[in-house]
Amino acid sequence: MSNEIRIRKPLGGYLIIGGRRPAVVQTMCNTHTSDVEASVAQCLRLADAGAELIRLTVPTRAEVRALAEIRARLAAQGCNVPLVADVHFTSDIAIEAAQVVEKVRINPGNFHPDFEKAREQLARLVEVCRKHETALRIGLNHGSLGKRITDLYGNTPVGMKEAAMEWLRMCRDLDFGQVVVSLKASNTLVMLEAYRLLAAAMEQEDFHFPLHLGVTEAGNGESGRIKSCVAISTLLEEGLGDTIRVSLTEDPAAELPVARYLSQRYSGTLSAASSLTQCYSDTLTAAPDPALAFGDYSAEQVRLMLDAACDYGKKLFDKEIDEPVLHCPGQSEAFCAHLADELMQACRRRFYKSEYIACPGCGRTMYNLEKTFNEVQRRTAHLKGYVIAVMGCIVNGPGEMADADWGYVGEGNGKVSLYQGKTPLRRHIPESEAIDLLLQLIHESEQQG
Repeated sequence: MSNEIRIRKPLGGYLIIGGRRPAVVQTMCNTHTSDVEASVAQCLRLADAGAELIRLTVPTRAEVRALAEIRARLAAQGCNVPLVADVHFTSDIAIEAAQVVEKVRINPGNFHPDFEKAREQLARLVEVCRKHETALRIGLNHGSLGKRITDLYGNTPVGMKEAAMEWLRMCRDLDFGQVVVSLKASNTLVMLEAYRLLAAAMEQEDFHFPLHLGVTEAGNGESGRIKSCVAISTLLEEGLGDTIRVSLTEDPAAELPVARYLSQRYSGTLSAASSLTQCYSDTLTAAPDPALAFGDYSAEQVRLMLDAACDYGKKLFDKEIDEPVLHCPGQSEAFCAHLADELMQACRRRFYKSEYIACPGCGRTMYNLEKTFNEVQRRTAHLKGYVIAVMGCIVNGPGEMADADWGYVGEGNGKVSLYQGKTPLRRHIPESEAIDLLLQLIHESEQQG
C-alpha cells in the first residue's frame, strides 16, 4: 500500500500526508469539546497559527454532537483545516465521529480485549470511514497497549510494534489504506526503538503507511522542546515521518513553531518566513577525542536550542559521540553548559535533574494542568534521579506514565490520585493538598530505603 493518504478538507481539496512531502504539522485543542464556543475559537486561532490538522477529544456521544457543531461553525467561517476526533473506550463513538470529521484517531489498546471482536469493531469502523471518506490513525502509546499485547510482549517497543502490525494487517485485509500509524512514548529511547522496529516490519511486509511522529507527555519549556526535537529529528533524518506533533504542556499554539521548524528543516524549506530567528548553522566539528563533538552557533536562544537538538540528537542516541561541546557567541558559558545537560538528559545519556512526564492536556483535563505542572516542577527541583509524572486525567494517565517513579493524576472535581510507580497510594486527594502529600510520600520513601 502507498505511504500517501489524502484527507479531505471540509471546504474542498485534500491535505496529502506522505509521498515524500514536508511533514504535516498538527496539534490538539485543550478546550472541552462540549464547549463549542471555546473550541471553535481555539481552532480558528490554531489554524491562523499554521496548524494543518487539529485534533479534539471525543470521550462520549455528547462530544460527537458538539464536534459536528464545531465542524459546521468552522466551515461557515471559512476554516478549511481538517479535524481529527480523538476516541477512547468504544468503537461505537469512533463510528459516529467518523461521520462528522475528516479523520479519527483510535487507540487499539482501548478496543475490545478479544482480538476477534476487536477485528469486527474495526471492520464496522472502516466501512463507515470508507463511506464518508474519513481517514484513520492507529495511535498506540507506550503504557496503553492492552492486556493481551502486554501479556505476550510486555510493555515494550516490540509489543508496540506487534500491536501496530496486527491492526495494519487488518486494514490491509479490509483493503483500507487511508491509515496513519503512530507509536508514541514519553521515553525517547522507547519511542525511537518502537518506530524503527515498525518501519523495518512494514518494509518486510511491503506496507507503506505514513507515520505520525511525536514524543508524548514531553513536558514544557526548554526541556519539552529539546526532548521532542532530539527524538523526532532522529527519525526524520532516517527518512521516517510524514506528520508530526510536538506535545507541550502549554497553549497548543506554542507547539506549532517547533513542529514547523522540524518540518521545514527536514524538507529543505527552512527560510526566513519561519517565526523563529533564522541563523541555521550545522558546524559540528570532529574533536581530537572522538567522544566529543564541537558545535558553533550564533542564534537567539530558542533557535539555538532547536538547532543543537537536531544536530546532536541522532549522534547521542546512536552513541557516535559521548558529549556535546557548545560554543555560542552572545550566550553565557552557563547557558551553553545548561543546554549540553538538557541534550544529554533528553537523549537519556546522563541525568542532571529529575525527569518530568506531563501530558499536554485536552478536553478530558478537569484542572489547570499547566499551572499544576509548573508548581510540581518548582517544588521538586531539589530532587534528582526520579521520574515524576503529572497527568491530565485517568483515561491514559496511569498507563502512559509507565516509566514514572511518582505520579500526580487528575481525577476531576478538584481531586487527585497519587501514584508510586503503577501503584495508587492515595486517591481522591483535594488538589490543594496533593503536592504537599506527594512530597511527603517521596520523603517517606527515601527514609525507608
